[in-house]
Amino acid sequence: MRSTAFTVTVNGTVVNVAHAAASYEFVNFDITGPVDVAITAAEPGFWDRGVDVQPWRLGIRPIRQGRTIRFHLTGPAKLSISRPRDFLNHAQMLFLFAGTPPMLAHSGTGVTVIPAGIHKGSLNPKSGETIYLAPGAFVFGSLNLWKVENVKVLGRGTIVYEGTQDPNADEGWMQKPDWHCIGSMEAHNVEIDGVTCIVRARTWSIQMKDSTGLTFDDLRVIGGNPGNANQDGMDWLGGGDSIVNDAFIRASDDDFAIMGNWDGYTDDEITRPGHDVQNVLIEHSVVSTSISNVVRAGWPRKTFNSRNFTLRDSDILHAGIGACGQTFGLLGFWGANGASGDHSNYTFENLFLDDWYSLVQMEQEKPKLHGFTFRNIWALDQPPLVDSTITGDISDVTFDNVKRGQDVASSNAGLPVIVSGGAQPPRFVATHTPAARFTVGPPVFAPGDKVTFVAQPAKHSQYTWLFGDGTSAQGRKVTHRFADAEGTELDGTATGAGRFRVLLHVQDEQQGQDWAAQSVVVIGKWHDAVPAAGPTVAGLAWNIYPGTWTELPDLTKAIAVFSGESPNLHVDAQGYTGYTAVWDGLIDIPSDGGYTFHLIHADGARLVIDGVQVAKTGPPFAQVCGAPGNALQYDRGALGLRAGKHTIHVEGLHSASQGVPRVLWEGPALPLTDVPPAAYFHLRGDAVTR
Repeated sequence: MRSTAFTVTVNGTVVNVAHAAASYEFVNFDITGPVDVAITAAEPGFWDRGVDVQPWRLGIRPIRQGRTIRFHLTGPAKLSISRPRDFLNHAQMLFLFAGTPPMLAHSGTGVTVIPAGIHKGSLNPKSGETIYLAPGAFVFGSLNLWKVENVKVLGRGTIVYEGTQDPNADEGWMQKPDWHCIGSMEAHNVEIDGVTCIVRARTWSIQMKDSTGLTFDDLRVIGGNPGNANQDGMDWLGGGDSIVNDAFIRASDDDFAIMGNWDGYTDDEITRPGHDVQNVLIEHSVVSTSISNVVRAGWPRKTFNSRNFTLRDSDILHAGIGACGQTFGLLGFWGANGASGDHSNYTFENLFLDDWYSLVQMEQEKPKLHGFTFRNIWALDQPPLVDSTITGDISDVTFDNVKRGQDVASSNAGLPVIVSGGAQPPRFVATHTPAARFTVGPPVFAPGDKVTFVAQPAKHSQYTWLFGDGTSAQGRKVTHRFADAEGTELDGTATGAGRFRVLLHVQDEQQGQDWAAQSVVVIGKWHDAVPAAGPTVAGLAWNIYPGTWTELPDLTKAIAVFSGESPNLHVDAQGYTGYTAVWDGLIDIPSDGGYTFHLIHADGARLVIDGVQVAKTGPPFAQVCGAPGNALQYDRGALGLRAGKHTIHVEGLHSASQGVPRVLWEGPALPLTDVPPAAYFHLRGDAVTR
């Protein structure tokens, strides 16, 4: 279990780092007050391209010194630490759990104590039994809750499930002992506190079949497998009446799944009616998935009912990527191909979205989905990569104070969401009390300059600012000086401008709250406009380089087969199915300032401005379950640009997916939007084969 990928010290004392699954490591330690944490990566240059500490709402920005990063914690926290936008199944990630000291060991009749050390074999408690897992206890096996009641599993130990499942097939759905980290069959009134689950096999992590009254507190689940699938966090197959509090879930599939049953894949097994699922509450938790939905309910051809599901007061670190027939999102409800059932009263409230793909994907062919509420959803940074959808027999869907940055969605276009198939239009509530909004002045600044932040007034409210550089302030109007141009994620060195994620939290006397987010760019280096070397015309010049590449190729010696011009990022590939398109020209910057450019593409893209690589999406990442093409991927970067024209170069690989790269920008007095065709120019005669 011992990991050599990282060395971690807390207040100068080394604490053990354990290997979890895939390329994930974790560390557990107790905290009774503020502590200083130092993390040293074994790989040289590991942090050179940035550091991402999540949840973002905590405002943690480390100090970087070579292979070591340092930061301060004021209290208990569950953190994900990696490099910016590096969270798929191949990512090197460290999960840090700073918790309160565990409860003392129980003793007496019906109590089994598992001491520190390695233990081989599963745990099979009987009704009425209590199992205490001492800190440092590692159990290689399962926790089987098979037709038992009134069971407690407590302490601070770890269950490591390695399994015998076929790594290339879906066998994880089966309901049998020794098949999950925690498996329950018709179990009732079970309490699980402080346990860590490590899942290395291609199987569902925690499966609950027709079980009720399960309570999880301070649970930590880390799952990873090479197949990057069929490894849900928690599944309810019938039953419910469950509470999940203060959990950390990192799954290689859906974090939480609601189903009436799952008995196999034959026609009879898929269409067999399932049992109701009701009364599930998940709160004060931190969740992350490498590929799928945060919450998934329903499945094609399935019949069951569900009601009263709530996810609230939680951080969504990584909310899926791609599709499995249906696109992934915060909620994926997939009632297709004859699926039926009555599903009501689903509430998503007070949720923070860090990296995310889409908000909702809801489909139900026959009766029906109703009473779905999304209230206080705060997307703290990036835009959605794909639209949300609502289709079928769906009514009474409410989006109440759903925000991206400082903007509240007030219509379908503002989310955006596509409504079709007879679904009733959702209701939008754009007014909120208190409301968090703020202004920044001056619009352009360098390290050390005084910047003033002013919040919109809210009656009898407190204002808390997190400046994205590890510092904070209180008050409606505050001033701040950014000490450097490295950015919140310490990734501004190459471009000379740092993008800081500024957050404002407003809370009134009735405990009503709201958040707002806005990026600001601190300019350490200016890029001057370039004089045109000749007459310019609107649009960009492009070239096509055919090839069967799987990643963006080196084009320095490649020969374009044909060229052309387009108003923006479009090409005519003339029948080629595998190629790289390259666009060159000029982009007209409206005013001096710090600009952030956002790049979205499926097969792989790169954006270069003034000879500086601003953004590059990751290698292609295939969608699953037969969904065609690759998932959309995202990157961004910031530059300090003088008003006028600057060179722009965009590369986009076309290997398995449709479409061209999407480039968005934001800057002084310029809200986040796609770069319009009017901003693109190129030299007359540039569209020549080369």
